[in-house]
Amino acid sequence: MELQSVRTETVKEEGVTPGGGGGGQKAGMKRRHEEEEASPTKKLVTDHSVKVASHYNRLQEVGLAARSRSRIFFMRNFNNWLKSVLIGEILEQVRGPGSQKVSVLDLGCGKGGDLLKWKRGGISHLVCADIAGVSVEQCQSRYEDMKKKSHVNENIFSAQFITADCTKEVLSEKLDDPELMFDICSCQFVYHYSFESEQKTDMMLRNACERLKPGGFFIGTTPDAFELVKRVEASDSLSFGSEVFKVSFQSKGFYPLFGCQYHFSLEDVVDVPEFLVYFPLFEHMAKRYNMRLVLKQRFSEFFKEKVKKEHHRSLMMKMMALEPFPSEDGGRQAADNRGEYCHAKEHSDRAGVKLPLGTLSRSEWEAASIYLVFVFQKMS
Repeated sequence: MELQSVRTETVKEEGVTPGGGGGGQKAGMKRRHEEEEASPTKKLVTDHSVKVASHYNRLQEVGLAARSRSRIFFMRNFNNWLKSVLIGEILEQVRGPGSQKVSVLDLGCGKGGDLLKWKRGGISHLVCADIAGVSVEQCQSRYEDMKKKSHVNENIFSAQFITADCTKEVLSEKLDDPELMFDICSCQFVYHYSFESEQKTDMMLRNACERLKPGGFFIGTTPDAFELVKRVEASDSLSFGSEVFKVSFQSKGFYPLFGCQYHFSLEDVVDVPEFLVYFPLFEHMAKRYNMRLVLKQRFSEFFKEKVKKEHHRSLMMKMMALEPFPSEDGGRQAADNRGEYCHAKEHSDRAGVKLPLGTLSRSEWEAASIYLVFVFQKMS
């Protein structure tokens, strides 16, 4: 069955468009798609890959002191904790009771924010790929520093670093070892850039999945299109946000399956065009590569489930993934506005808790709760 016909069927089966806005939005999405397919003079699509690469290449590397002063310090730690839990649990599943060697592809590695996670996970080989050449260089530099600082008897994984547009180029052709197969492909906060077109989405999927071993995992985090559309539809304008982030659409009521662009800005970290990932379509396309969806959870659901385990809570404390409220030393909270912590105060009053609670400011939570976690597994 051709994907073109499946797209419309997917919309019918789901009964909603991204955002779950009901029949009007559903019809709008289907109508927009049909108009695009029928139009004899389609508009030329701007390739946004260059913009994305340029943005991340310009980002300055900052030290821990500067990061700790950031308005989104705790949110970034929270996201990092969530990735640590996801990566740790998947590594456990890959290994099982044995201690087999594990190979990983970090697709959209950025500056190497997950290198320590892979080190702690005891993997044997890592391939890092990203469109931003400066980021890849910084990632490789981090890796080299990590090797230098390691103990003499500590085995650090081997690594290859590749600068490539993974929505256009075949990654397997660039591997040092053409026979290399991966146990895990990790794609954190990146996949949505590929949904600019069907061709880019498919190439990204191919790069993520074609070299996975049977039983291997494709894991990641990406914005939830349903949540984004729900929020913009509820807005009086074409945008929504908080003190720390802003999402702006070009129009609303119509949401094409590919190339549905919005602009996302977050503090001083992100300021780029992104694209809605219509997850039912994403899941359908993954089946081409013999992948089955085993987990899809909003960050809020994932957090509530994982925080029940003591070792996850302990890691959360260690990583400072939540802000103490009220401030333990009587100092300032991350946000000056008291309204940013109303939810924490209400919970504290209701539960009769006197000790500081762990929380995120309202603005940070509104940003973090846009995202979801996904896990696909390669069928044998």
